[in-house]
Amino acid sequence: MTTNTTPSPVATRTAGGADGQGPSSPLRRLGHRKVRAWQLALLFGWFGLWQGVTSAGILDPVLSKTPEQSWSYLTAAAESGELWSHTKATMTAVLLAWVIAGFAGVVAGLALGLLPTTERILTPYLDAVNAMPRIALAPLFIVAFGIGLWAKVALATTLVFFIVMSGARAGVRSADSEWLRLSAVLGVNKFQLFTKIFLPVATPAIFASLRLGLIYSLLGVVGSELISAENGLGQLIANYSAVFRMEAVYAILILLALIAVLLNQLMGAVEARLLRWQPPEER
Repeated sequence: MTTNTTPSPVATRTAGGADGQGPSSPLRRLGHRKVRAWQLALLFGWFGLWQGVTSAGILDPVLSKTPEQSWSYLTAAAESGELWSHTKATMTAVLLAWVIAGFAGVVAGLALGLLPTTERILTPYLDAVNAMPRIALAPLFIVAFGIGLWAKVALATTLVFFIVMSGARAGVRSADSEWLRLSAVLGVNKFQLFTKIFLPVATPAIFASLRLGLIYSLLGVVGSELISAENGLGQLIANYSAVFRMEAVYAILILLALIAVLLNQLMGAVEARLLRWQPPEER
Protein backbone atom coordinates (compact mmCIF):
# COMPACT_ATOMS: atom_id res chain seq x y z
CA MET A 1 0.00 0.00 0.00
CA THR A 2 1.39 3.44 -0.95
CA THR A 3 1.17 6.33 1.50
CA ASN A 4 0.59 9.77 0.02
CA THR A 5 3.13 12.14 1.61
CA THR A 6 2.26 15.18 -0.50
CA PRO A 7 0.93 17.94 1.78
CA SER A 8 -2.55 19.14 1.03
CA PRO A 9 -3.12 22.74 -0.16
CA VAL A 10 -4.82 23.53 3.15
CA ALA A 11 -1.84 22.29 5.15
CA THR A 12 0.54 24.26 2.93
CA ARG A 13 -1.42 27.47 3.44
CA THR A 14 -1.65 26.86 7.17
CA ALA A 15 2.09 26.30 7.57
CA GLY A 16 3.35 29.04 5.33
CA GLY A 17 0.46 31.44 5.01
CA ALA A 18 -1.84 31.82 2.04
CA ASP A 19 0.06 31.21 -1.20
CA GLY A 20 3.39 31.14 0.68
CA GLN A 21 3.02 34.67 2.01
CA GLY A 22 3.16 34.02 5.75
CA PRO A 23 4.84 36.38 8.19
CA SER A 24 8.28 34.85 7.56
CA SER A 25 7.90 33.77 3.95
CA PRO A 26 10.52 34.70 1.32
CA LEU A 27 7.96 36.80 -0.56
CA ARG A 28 7.13 38.79 2.58
CA ARG A 29 10.84 39.33 3.36
CA LEU A 30 11.48 40.41 -0.21
CA GLY A 31 8.61 42.89 0.07
CA HIS A 32 10.10 44.36 3.26
CA ARG A 33 13.50 44.76 1.60
CA LYS A 34 11.90 46.52 -1.36
CA VAL A 35 10.08 48.94 0.94
CA ARG A 36 13.29 49.69 2.86
CA ALA A 37 15.16 50.27 -0.38
CA TRP A 38 12.55 52.78 -1.54
CA GLN A 39 12.62 54.51 1.83
CA LEU A 40 16.38 54.91 1.66
CA ALA A 41 16.16 56.11 -1.94
CA LEU A 42 13.63 58.78 -0.95
CA LEU A 43 15.80 59.86 1.98
CA PHE A 44 18.93 60.26 -0.14
CA GLY A 45 16.89 61.93 -2.87
CA TRP A 46 15.56 64.45 -0.37
CA PHE A 47 19.05 65.29 0.87
CA GLY A 48 20.26 65.53 -2.71
CA LEU A 49 17.44 67.94 -3.56
CA TRP A 50 18.26 70.00 -0.47
CA GLN A 51 21.93 70.21 -1.49
CA GLY A 52 21.04 71.05 -5.09
CA VAL A 53 18.59 73.82 -4.20
CA THR A 54 21.10 75.33 -1.78
CA SER A 55 24.00 75.16 -4.25
CA ALA A 56 21.90 76.72 -7.01
CA GLY A 57 21.12 79.73 -4.84
CA ILE A 58 17.37 79.41 -5.35
CA LEU A 59 16.56 80.27 -1.74
CA ASP A 60 17.29 83.45 0.18
CA PRO A 61 20.87 83.40 1.54
CA VAL A 62 19.53 83.47 5.10
CA LEU A 63 17.58 80.26 4.47
CA SER A 64 20.12 78.66 2.17
CA LYS A 65 22.06 76.29 4.42
CA THR A 66 23.57 73.00 3.26
CA PRO A 67 23.16 69.57 4.89
CA GLU A 68 26.88 69.72 5.69
CA GLN A 69 26.40 72.90 7.73
CA SER A 70 23.54 71.34 9.66
CA TRP A 71 25.61 68.22 10.30
CA SER A 72 28.47 70.38 11.56
CA TYR A 73 26.12 72.01 14.05
CA LEU A 74 24.82 68.63 15.23
CA THR A 75 28.29 67.25 15.88
CA ALA A 76 29.43 70.42 17.66
CA ALA A 77 26.27 70.58 19.79
CA ALA A 78 26.59 66.90 20.67
CA GLU A 79 30.22 67.33 21.72
CA SER A 80 29.42 70.38 23.86
CA GLY A 81 26.50 68.60 25.55
CA GLU A 82 23.99 71.24 24.48
CA LEU A 83 22.05 68.82 22.30
CA TRP A 84 21.77 66.08 24.91
CA SER A 85 20.66 68.33 27.76
CA HIS A 86 17.91 69.95 25.70
CA THR A 87 16.81 66.62 24.22
CA LYS A 88 16.58 65.17 27.73
CA ALA A 89 14.43 68.12 28.87
CA THR A 90 12.07 67.68 25.93
CA MET A 91 11.76 63.91 26.22
CA THR A 92 11.16 64.07 29.99
CA ALA A 93 8.16 66.33 29.40
CA VAL A 94 6.98 64.17 26.48
CA LEU A 95 6.96 60.96 28.51
CA LEU A 96 5.37 62.56 31.57
CA ALA A 97 2.56 64.07 29.49
CA TRP A 98 2.03 60.80 27.62
CA VAL A 99 1.80 58.70 30.79
CA ILE A 100 -0.53 61.11 32.60
CA ALA A 101 -2.79 61.75 29.61
CA GLY A 102 -2.70 58.11 28.51
CA PHE A 103 -3.89 56.82 31.87
CA ALA A 104 -6.56 59.50 32.25
CA GLY A 105 -7.68 59.09 28.64
CA VAL A 106 -8.06 55.31 28.86
CA VAL A 107 -10.07 55.54 32.10
CA ALA A 108 -12.30 58.33 30.76
CA GLY A 109 -12.80 56.65 27.38
CA LEU A 110 -13.75 53.28 28.87
CA ALA A 111 -16.09 54.97 31.35
CA LEU A 112 -17.82 56.98 28.64
CA GLY A 113 -18.12 53.93 26.42
CA LEU A 114 -19.73 51.94 29.23
CA LEU A 115 -22.01 54.78 30.37
CA PRO A 116 -23.86 55.99 27.26
CA THR A 117 -26.16 58.38 29.16
CA THR A 118 -23.20 60.11 30.80
CA GLU A 119 -21.49 60.23 27.44
CA ARG A 120 -24.43 61.99 25.82
CA ILE A 121 -24.49 64.57 28.63
CA LEU A 122 -20.74 65.31 28.49
CA THR A 123 -20.08 65.05 24.75
CA PRO A 124 -20.96 68.70 23.86
CA TYR A 125 -18.64 70.00 26.58
CA LEU A 126 -15.83 67.62 25.66
CA ASP A 127 -16.15 68.60 22.01
CA ALA A 128 -16.04 72.29 22.93
CA VAL A 129 -12.87 71.87 24.99
CA ASN A 130 -11.26 69.69 22.34
CA ALA A 131 -11.99 72.31 19.66
CA MET A 132 -9.91 74.94 21.46
CA PRO A 133 -6.54 75.61 19.79
CA ARG A 134 -4.04 74.22 22.26
CA ILE A 135 -1.31 76.68 21.35
CA ALA A 136 -3.60 79.47 22.58
CA LEU A 137 -3.65 77.79 26.00
CA ALA A 138 0.15 77.86 26.29
CA PRO A 139 0.30 81.38 27.85
CA LEU A 140 -2.27 80.30 30.46
CA PHE A 141 -0.22 77.27 31.42
CA ILE A 142 2.95 79.35 31.55
CA VAL A 143 1.28 81.82 33.93
CA ALA A 144 -0.08 78.95 36.03
CA PHE A 145 3.01 76.72 36.13
CA GLY A 146 5.86 79.03 35.12
CA ILE A 147 8.27 78.35 32.28
CA GLY A 148 9.50 75.08 33.72
CA LEU A 149 8.63 71.44 33.10
CA TRP A 150 4.97 71.40 34.08
CA ALA A 151 3.77 74.06 31.66
CA LYS A 152 5.02 71.88 28.80
CA VAL A 153 3.49 68.76 30.34
CA ALA A 154 0.13 70.49 30.78
CA LEU A 155 -0.09 71.62 27.17
CA ALA A 156 0.89 68.22 25.77
CA THR A 157 -1.52 66.47 28.15
CA THR A 158 -4.47 68.40 26.73
CA LEU A 159 -3.59 67.09 23.28
CA VAL A 160 -2.97 63.46 24.19
CA PHE A 161 -5.92 63.07 26.56
CA PHE A 162 -8.59 63.58 23.90
CA ILE A 163 -6.83 61.32 21.40
CA VAL A 164 -6.60 58.43 23.85
CA MET A 165 -10.08 59.01 25.24
CA SER A 166 -11.58 58.91 21.74
CA GLY A 167 -9.71 55.72 20.91
CA ALA A 168 -10.79 53.94 24.10
CA ARG A 169 -14.39 55.09 23.69
CA ALA A 170 -14.48 53.92 20.06
CA GLY A 171 -12.96 50.59 21.06
CA VAL A 172 -15.70 49.91 23.60
CA ARG A 173 -18.36 50.86 21.07
CA SER A 174 -16.98 48.34 18.59
CA ALA A 175 -18.08 45.38 20.73
CA ASP A 176 -20.21 42.97 18.70
CA SER A 177 -23.90 43.27 19.57
CA GLU A 178 -24.33 39.51 19.10
CA TRP A 179 -21.72 38.87 21.78
CA LEU A 180 -23.50 41.24 24.13
CA ARG A 181 -26.86 39.55 23.58
CA LEU A 182 -25.31 36.13 24.08
CA SER A 183 -23.64 37.33 27.29
CA ALA A 184 -26.97 38.58 28.59
CA VAL A 185 -28.59 35.22 27.84
CA LEU A 186 -25.77 33.39 29.63
CA GLY A 187 -26.11 35.64 32.69
CA VAL A 188 -22.65 37.21 32.51
CA ASN A 189 -22.14 39.81 35.24
CA LYS A 190 -20.84 43.33 34.59
CA PHE A 191 -17.28 42.60 35.71
CA GLN A 192 -17.02 39.58 33.42
CA LEU A 193 -18.61 41.55 30.60
CA PHE A 194 -15.94 44.24 30.97
CA THR A 195 -12.93 41.93 31.34
CA LYS A 196 -13.96 39.30 28.78
CA ILE A 197 -15.57 41.40 26.05
CA PHE A 198 -15.23 45.17 26.30
CA LEU A 199 -11.59 45.38 27.38
CA PRO A 200 -10.18 42.86 24.84
CA VAL A 201 -12.21 44.45 22.03
CA ALA A 202 -11.08 47.97 22.99
CA THR A 203 -7.39 47.08 23.49
CA PRO A 204 -6.29 47.45 19.82
CA ALA A 205 -7.96 50.87 19.57
CA ILE A 206 -6.37 51.93 22.87
CA PHE A 207 -2.90 50.96 21.67
CA ALA A 208 -3.43 52.75 18.36
CA SER A 209 -4.47 55.92 20.19
CA LEU A 210 -1.53 55.66 22.59
CA ARG A 211 0.81 55.31 19.63
CA LEU A 212 -0.63 58.43 18.01
CA GLY A 213 -0.72 60.21 21.36
CA LEU A 214 3.01 59.75 21.83
CA ILE A 215 3.69 61.74 18.65
CA TYR A 216 1.21 64.43 19.67
CA SER A 217 2.86 64.61 23.07
CA LEU A 218 6.10 65.51 21.31
CA LEU A 219 4.29 68.13 19.22
CA GLY A 220 2.66 69.67 22.29
CA VAL A 221 5.88 69.87 24.26
CA VAL A 222 7.86 71.40 21.41
CA GLY A 223 5.03 73.85 20.75
CA SER A 224 5.11 74.99 24.35
CA GLU A 225 8.90 75.30 24.27
CA LEU A 226 8.70 77.49 21.17
CA ILE A 227 6.65 80.03 23.12
CA SER A 228 8.59 80.06 26.37
CA ALA A 229 10.64 77.51 28.29
CA GLU A 230 13.83 77.21 30.30
CA ASN A 231 15.20 74.51 28.02
CA GLY A 232 14.24 71.98 25.38
CA LEU A 233 14.59 71.48 21.65
CA GLY A 234 11.74 73.89 20.92
CA GLN A 235 13.50 76.59 22.89
CA LEU A 236 16.68 75.93 20.92
CA ILE A 237 14.73 76.41 17.68
CA ALA A 238 13.30 79.70 18.95
CA ASN A 239 16.71 80.96 20.05
CA TYR A 240 18.52 80.06 16.83
CA SER A 241 15.69 81.41 14.68
CA ALA A 242 16.03 84.75 16.44
CA VAL A 243 19.69 85.02 15.41
CA PHE A 244 19.12 83.54 11.91
CA ARG A 245 21.22 80.42 12.48
CA MET A 246 19.07 78.38 10.15
CA GLU A 247 21.51 75.49 9.83
CA ALA A 248 20.94 74.83 13.55
CA VAL A 249 17.17 75.12 13.11
CA TYR A 250 17.22 72.61 10.22
CA ALA A 251 19.38 70.23 12.23
CA ILE A 252 17.06 70.31 15.24
CA LEU A 253 14.01 69.82 13.04
CA ILE A 254 15.63 66.75 11.50
CA LEU A 255 16.46 65.47 14.98
CA LEU A 256 12.82 65.92 16.04
CA ALA A 257 11.66 64.05 12.93
CA LEU A 258 14.07 61.22 13.75
CA ILE A 259 12.81 61.09 17.35
CA ALA A 260 9.21 60.92 16.11
CA VAL A 261 10.05 58.04 13.76
CA LEU A 262 11.86 56.13 16.52
CA LEU A 263 8.99 56.64 18.97
CA ASN A 264 6.48 55.43 16.39
CA GLN A 265 8.56 52.38 15.54
CA LEU A 266 9.07 51.56 19.22
CA MET A 267 5.36 51.80 19.97
CA GLY A 268 4.61 49.71 16.88
CA ALA A 269 6.96 46.98 18.11
CA VAL A 270 5.45 47.03 21.60
CA GLU A 271 1.93 46.94 20.15
CA ALA A 272 2.77 43.99 17.89
CA ARG A 273 4.35 42.15 20.82
CA LEU A 274 1.49 42.68 23.26
CA LEU A 275 -1.24 42.08 20.67
CA ARG A 276 0.34 38.99 19.12
CA TRP A 277 -2.78 37.03 20.12
CA GLN A 278 -4.68 38.84 17.40
CA PRO A 279 -4.91 37.48 13.85
CA PRO A 280 -2.25 39.13 11.61
CA GLU A 281 -4.84 40.83 9.41
CA GLU A 282 -6.26 42.69 12.41
CA ARG A 283 -2.91 44.20 13.52
